[in-house]
Amino acid sequence: MRVGFDNEKYLELQAARIKERIAQFGGKLYLEFGGKLLDDYHASRVLPGFAPDTKFRMLENLVDEVEVIFAINAGDIEKSKARGDLGITYDEDVLRLADIFRANGFAIAGVVLTQYASQPAADAFRARLEMLEIPCSIHYPIEGYPHDIDLIVSEEGYGRNEFVETTRPLVVVTAPGPGSGKLATCLSQLYHEHRRGTAAGYAKFETFPVWNLPLTHPVNIAYESATVDLDDANIIDSFHLEAHGETTVNYNRDVEAFPVVKALMEKILGKSPYQSPTDMGVNMVGFAISDDEVCREASRAEIVRRYFSAATAVKRTGAGQEQVSRLKVIMQKAGVDKDFLPTRRSALAREAATGYPAGALMLSDGTVVTGKTSERLGAASSLLMNALKAVTGVDPELEVISNSAIEPISRLKIAHLGSRNHRLHSDETLIALSITSSASTTAARVIDGLPLLRGCDAFFSVIISDTDEQIYRKLGINVCCEPKYERHSYYHG
Repeated sequence: MRVGFDNEKYLELQAARIKERIAQFGGKLYLEFGGKLLDDYHASRVLPGFAPDTKFRMLENLVDEVEVIFAINAGDIEKSKARGDLGITYDEDVLRLADIFRANGFAIAGVVLTQYASQPAADAFRARLEMLEIPCSIHYPIEGYPHDIDLIVSEEGYGRNEFVETTRPLVVVTAPGPGSGKLATCLSQLYHEHRRGTAAGYAKFETFPVWNLPLTHPVNIAYESATVDLDDANIIDSFHLEAHGETTVNYNRDVEAFPVVKALMEKILGKSPYQSPTDMGVNMVGFAISDDEVCREASRAEIVRRYFSAATAVKRTGAGQEQVSRLKVIMQKAGVDKDFLPTRRSALAREAATGYPAGALMLSDGTVVTGKTSERLGAASSLLMNALKAVTGVDPELEVISNSAIEPISRLKIAHLGSRNHRLHSDETLIALSITSSASTTAARVIDGLPLLRGCDAFFSVIISDTDEQIYRKLGINVCCEPKYERHSYYHG
């Protein structure tokens, strides 16, 4: 795939910038880590060359200086709030992240339950953490938060919160999702540190919006499309413009909240080290863009993908039409429409020509491969096989998977698993291909082509099954669907 981002340059610049900020505060920094730390697929899509685990790799360069605090809102535990991309609840994701950090040599300082009000599910999670020997601290709701500065920065405010003991110069405060209380955790820790006479500071790490790109740059517009459910927007940081005479971009919520954050820091530290939300940030991603046009094009494609994702969700659930409407406005701002993706045009044309649901996938060299529902394979399976044949140089007309591998799976589905569809889904197709590969060098060659599909775009003329979509995403293929079902029915399980 065309690369527009220098990952190695970014790793170097970002680590150096964080070290500078640690030194600025006398040797200790609480770093609020926004966005996805490990699975940042949005960044990898809009900045081709950015690896999904880049931020984690950057922290690995500082591993001996880092301790990690996980913040999780007790209310989110009570509501069983889940990550949409992974399908696991926030409390489970905290444990998943803790395992990953621990396995890579990071010190775990503990978990902070924010907004704790004796929620039963939060108490159960707290007991679970105790059993796992993970330190857990409680932070309470503060009346008048965030505007009653005198109460917040007092013994009855931050002073009531349990302090997390840390010993290393960089304390990364991360969370499973937004609204978890990362900022409040950082400032509460800062309050307790300064009561103990420890010099410490706070900074914020957010990849998007990219502060030193124009407001109308597609990379920044793509971020608006990614957060359309929050009904927020990127704006010019007016505080930075006034203080420094420099135009930068920030998120409207951060700009609106800055006077309060500044007042809190003044109350805690005596004076605020920052004059703007941009000042608080340490993000260097804008300096590692190596091909601006590649990133612009990738971001435009991402905006359109977000539109189809929202439109498909409306078709599935009946909710979210306002998000679709807002995404139409965002597409107009970026100068694209729903016909922007060449894969969509190809998939719809294949369906019109054959009368069957179809899909199209663009390979890294720009070639578009199509596939349709057949007697043995669904559209997603057919497209996957055709794409694999294309990248491995196998004759597209050759039947790679043996009938002896397909038929038992089809029979099992119908006779024992209660399915009415004998055609193979993508996961079943890959199993059949793997079985065939034990006796067929061609099948083995085809299955070895899977890594070559990572980063490719696929589009389907109908909504595909959750199973097919999950397999495509695991393979690193970006998936969009026309917001319609293959058949008219009330239930699509």
